[in-house]
Amino acid sequence: MFEMANFEDEIRVPPENIGGKKEDVVLKSLVQKYENHIIPDVGVVLAVTQASDVKGGTIKADDPGIFYSAKFEAMLFVPKLHEIIEGQVIDITDFGVFVRFGPIDGMCHISQVMNDYVSRDPKANVIVGKKTAKVLKIGDTVRARITAISLEKKEVNKITITMRQDGLGSLDWIEAERKEKEKKAKKAGEEEKPKEKGKKEK
Repeated sequence: MFEMANFEDEIRVPPENIGGKKEDVVLKSLVQKYENHIIPDVGVVLAVTQASDVKGGTIKADDPGIFYSAKFEAMLFVPKLHEIIEGQVIDITDFGVFVRFGPIDGMCHISQVMNDYVSRDPKANVIVGKKTAKVLKIGDTVRARITAISLEKKEVNKITITMRQDGLGSLDWIEAERKEKEKKAKKAGEEEKPKEKGKKEK
């Protein structure tokens, strides 16, 4: 999910940043251009760590800035198809749930929230399972699987997720299910012991 990658670009240094070592002013412009922005079909740039091989210093007509070509290294947040992620529910609507993981939001359609018929309570702004009575609310931490990725720009990126599969959903649900399984296993073990004892006595 987190990766280091190398890129090359022509970068504009505005007049107010001109002066000083060119590597430093180019790095500053790269940070302003790329950090917290999406590189289409790649990922979100979390940090530009260094600039190298800075060349040029050309001026274009009707532009007071100076243009350089440079290579740079960046730390990226790169979501992967079918990857399991954990995030926090930040919004609930009639059509689904929005989950924030890292710097990106994923959308889980209401039909993919849990393996149950669900409905949204508009007053409490929660999603409730009809049979299981599971409740999902804003602020819950969830585990989900990425089912589709379309990274274009931050305003329109689309990542869809599902929480219907085993081991997915609210971490509270997962923990409750784990405890219930342990309880049933313990009970089954206790019921088996008297039977074994009875066999030995015969």
